[in-house]
Amino acid sequence: MTLRETVERFSPGCEQEAQDRRLMLEYIDRFPDVLTRENELAHFTASAWVTTPARDRVLMLYHNIYRSWAWPGGHADGDADLLAVALREVREETGATQLRPASARPISLEILPVAAHFRRGRYVAPHLHLNLTYLIVAGEEQALRAKPDENSGVAWFAPEEAVAASTEPDMRVIYEKLNGRLFAEGE
Repeated sequence: MTLRETVERFSPGCEQEAQDRRLMLEYIDRFPDVLTRENELAHFTASAWVTTPARDRVLMLYHNIYRSWAWPGGHADGDADLLAVALREVREETGATQLRPASARPISLEILPVAAHFRRGRYVAPHLHLNLTYLIVAGEEQALRAKPDENSGVAWFAPEEAVAASTEPDMRVIYEKLNGRLFAEGE
């Protein structure tokens, strides 16, 4: 399935998703490089809401740039299979390896503003992340580890604790939305 088909087939669950879906489709149509960071205005990313099989815990990492507990995720870097991107990012950022998508479809989409910052000594201008979020199931017994160049901690939280652990008000709204969808997909 192409990226456009994935976004087109996503069924918005709220006005934010309907508007963001419309804009994502416009970006796909207007910019041939929207899957890469070469597009400095906006590019696709994928995130994961990682949960236990009982869906009573979610996996978060302490993000060094944002100085907040956050979901795992990252840039598409040319890969149109955003589920594969989300799975790769969870593995890289948390050390978890036993992962199972609850569904091949994203459970959420959002356009996220990224403030200007420095990464690895280089200035990164403000831009947008065109993000698709996938629900991923993982067992709590797995060994976890931080990825020091990106995060300084990885931990399981009760869903409501994950929201409270975030210091980013805009992300708390998204995490609350994701918590509401923990039982919406898969088994």
